[in-house]
Amino acid sequence: MAPSLDFSNWWPKDARKGTPVVVKMENPNYSVVEIDGPDAAFRPVEKSRGKNAKQVTWVLLLKAHRAVGCLAWIASLFWALLGTIKKRLIFRQDVAMASEKLGKGKLLFTVIKAFLVTSLTILAFEVVAYLKGWHYFRNPSLHIPRSTDIQGLLHLVYVTWLSVRADYIAPPIQALSKFCVALFLIQSVDRMILSLGCFWIKYKKIKPRIEGDPFKSDDVEGSAYEYPMVLVQIPMCNEREVYEQSISAVCQLDWPKDRLLVQVLDDSDDESIQYLIKAEVAKWNQKGVNIIYRHRLVRTGYKAGNLKSAMSCEYVQAYEFVAIFDADFQPNPDFLKQTVPHFKDNPDLGLVQARWTFVNKDENLLTRLQNINLCFHFEVEQQVNGVFLNFFGFNGTAGVWRIKALEESGGWLERTTVEDMDIAVRAHLNGWKFIFLNDVKVLCEVPESYEAYRKQQHRWHSGPMHLFRLCFPAIITCKIAIWKKANLILLFFLLRKLILPFYSFTLFCIILPLTMFVPEAELPVWVICYVPVFMSFLNILPSPKSFPFIVPYLLFENTMSVTKFNAMVSGLFQLGSSYEWVVTKKAGRSSESDLLASAEMESKIMNQLQIQRGASESELTELNRLKEQKEAAPVPVKRVNKIYRKELTLAFLLLTASVRSLLSAQGVHFYFLLFQGVTFLLVGLDLIGEQMS
Repeated sequence: MAPSLDFSNWWPKDARKGTPVVVKMENPNYSVVEIDGPDAAFRPVEKSRGKNAKQVTWVLLLKAHRAVGCLAWIASLFWALLGTIKKRLIFRQDVAMASEKLGKGKLLFTVIKAFLVTSLTILAFEVVAYLKGWHYFRNPSLHIPRSTDIQGLLHLVYVTWLSVRADYIAPPIQALSKFCVALFLIQSVDRMILSLGCFWIKYKKIKPRIEGDPFKSDDVEGSAYEYPMVLVQIPMCNEREVYEQSISAVCQLDWPKDRLLVQVLDDSDDESIQYLIKAEVAKWNQKGVNIIYRHRLVRTGYKAGNLKSAMSCEYVQAYEFVAIFDADFQPNPDFLKQTVPHFKDNPDLGLVQARWTFVNKDENLLTRLQNINLCFHFEVEQQVNGVFLNFFGFNGTAGVWRIKALEESGGWLERTTVEDMDIAVRAHLNGWKFIFLNDVKVLCEVPESYEAYRKQQHRWHSGPMHLFRLCFPAIITCKIAIWKKANLILLFFLLRKLILPFYSFTLFCIILPLTMFVPEAELPVWVICYVPVFMSFLNILPSPKSFPFIVPYLLFENTMSVTKFNAMVSGLFQLGSSYEWVVTKKAGRSSESDLLASAEMESKIMNQLQIQRGASESELTELNRLKEQKEAAPVPVKRVNKIYRKELTLAFLLLTASVRSLLSAQGVHFYFLLFQGVTFLLVGLDLIGEQMS
């Protein structure tokens, strides 16, 4: 029996005027006549126009043309997909996979394939049931037919599946969804409280202030505030694109030359990059900047090991504060004058953190979506926690530490990949306070490619869970207030680092798509629509120019929950990837002020000659070797970002699942099921092609 596709009940019917009249005659020679309206019997009879053979031929040709066009479109789609797989297999385009990493994702790929096969099997039953007219899921209460109503073996299998689905599959999904919805509401309340705190700060104009002008020199003897000794560290590793602009920005800091020392901590394993950085350091050294180049022979501990090695130098004992900048950060010349004075008359202050601002935030859609998240992180989370709690996670760069606070907290440790959060937690447990300056901004970059962004997010979400395992005993046994312990354990670690990726992945990437196959476990509309949209509005408020991207942002965040959940699990259970550090690729974007200063490049040859005159023979040899390498170096080819079809199709999957939950028409339900099956098929073929490559 073919499905009845009667859409007449979707539109309002024409209202008929008048009251139906029934006339009955007792005389048996007359029949009973029923008139729907007063004019029904007098309406003219429409004459149907006959169609000739030529018109019928044209209609058939048009229908055939449409069918051929549809088939051609489907064929071209699959041909393009197979072409992509062929390129991955033969040419290995955009795939750089070492032989030792081939078996790394086999388990996850097996799970995805099993889920794909199961979903397609269930989809086949749903489609056949719809075509057969077995619409038992139309009623709110599922009706299982009796044995006498069963029409065949396939019907029996389908009815058995409905019974198993209603009795065994739907209840655990409903229980898990209720648990995730509860976590979702708790996390939403936390975000609302943070947003209200930010509004209160804006309304009351609360922010850390510097009393007076500590650098004003009114007397003859000197300034009213003695400049403290400041150490500036620039850790880097193979940062060919950004080393020059970061060193240049740090060397132009407005601070007395004799009270400032710059350490360039180079962990590069590429000799050509080492020579480039050495030449840049030599250039600024000739200009009178107190700058030192350091390179470790034993590169252990990643960034933490690099900073720990630099702090072990004897001359560091003469310095009171240390400012840290990653290789892509470009501080303004007045950075130290806006941050260091906050330490004056505040002996309990251990850290002053500045805000990041991004020079490439409008480069592409990915950078715009990252800007939304990071603006909320700094404007709301960091600022509110800094004002009301005097504690937040150190961002690893664009901050000034009191060296005494670092030493009393145990210094830099190499036990995790989030050494910045590690030292912040230990300093907080030792009683040190933090200040966040939302008005002091430092230019930097966000990843422009999805590959770099995904690796960065994996490190940012696996490290905190690994750190939580290590710090939990110390948090319990330390002598701080109970509410501080509760804030660290419940809010800082559990709610914002563990619960957030868990419920995002489980609720929106597992339960929501499953509701398309298990209608008994459908989620409420306010869970999949109203609350997420409202929370997305709160996240976008710190960057109001991003409002047009609210829908891509919502889908992007739910899609990225797969990567974040995987990283959280690897960090919590200390899997192999939890201690994996991959340097985030940079593009070397410059600010407008740097572009205006590009005129200095014309005199670079003259500066090179001056450096050679004052350099030693070994330095001259290195510079000549560097010049030869520059001439022989091939022109770099710009890489094209990969299109990650899995993430895009997962976003479409979530979107269609949400729309399907919002629609109640059963006729539409069938077409969404069909689209869902095609989506799963495309994802599976793409995964197979990537795995084989």
